[in-house]
Amino acid sequence: MNHWTKILAAGAMAVTAGSAVAEERFITIGTGGQTGVYFVVGQSICRLVNRGSADHGLKCTAPSTGGSIANINAIAAGDMDMGVAQSDWQFHAFNGSSQFEGKGVPKLRAVFSVHGEPFTVIARKDANIASFDDLKGKRVNVGNPGSGQLATMEVVLAAKGWTMADFSLASELKPAEQAAALGDNKVDAIIYTVGHPNGSIQEAVSTVEANLVPVEGEAIDKLIADNPFYAKASVPGGMYAGSPDDTPTFGVKATFVTSEDVPEDVIYQVVKAVFDNFDRFKGLHPAFANLKEEEMIADGLSAPLHPGAAEYYKERGWLQ
Repeated sequence: MNHWTKILAAGAMAVTAGSAVAEERFITIGTGGQTGVYFVVGQSICRLVNRGSADHGLKCTAPSTGGSIANINAIAAGDMDMGVAQSDWQFHAFNGSSQFEGKGVPKLRAVFSVHGEPFTVIARKDANIASFDDLKGKRVNVGNPGSGQLATMEVVLAAKGWTMADFSLASELKPAEQAAALGDNKVDAIIYTVGHPNGSIQEAVSTVEANLVPVEGEAIDKLIADNPFYAKASVPGGMYAGSPDDTPTFGVKATFVTSEDVPEDVIYQVVKAVFDNFDRFKGLHPAFANLKEEEMIADGLSAPLHPGAAEYYKERGWLQ
């Protein structure tokens, strides 16, 4: 019995039992590591959805997961209803390219995008890493398997003609573990594709002198030119100790995705919960402060819009 058959069966039982309460349906959102912004995105959406549970009957949970690719795979398998994923992995999953070659997810549907996520490199000051090229021969945490950051790191290395063997150590710690590893001198640098300000990076720079590392140059310019889901980005100066100036890099968008198998009314209610309470949503994390509705329903979305989301956007006059 798949996820939705179970829910419909449970709903039928509730009706037979003569229950007067709105039928309860449980939905799950895949997020990321607990120190990252994905976790906050999922928790924030669930909080807004759950405020209206008495009316629509939806009960939402947003557990911590491995990140973008893990979330898309869970949605494809029917184990999760929705999830947060980098815009590049939304593109590749829907189109069956890159890591999704031969195992595309044609049923993937876009809901909206959230904040921008610069590809961020943080290095210990004593490692003397002033540019990405200085990472050669160093100990680098490249991200955990299933995360968007590991997959994006592999893309950057391919663009530069490098491999993981170019590092003296390529560790695969989760976001929650990498700040401590930097502070404990287990690694020289950590990689994070993430919205800012970020708690894990703040933790890292408060325990050890560290600096953000620019990610720029010909290979990066070509990567941006060749891929519609990448754009130039920067981390504002003064956001983290040790990095007074803006740090140039490139980045993606965090996007919220689902499957065409998830019923229209479910996605409609989730989208309505976010955009009917937009100011409240923007107040839930500093990375959301500058979000604009018109950008969220257009930027970084390469899979077709889920009809439940499209219905709400049309009602608001945002879509024709």
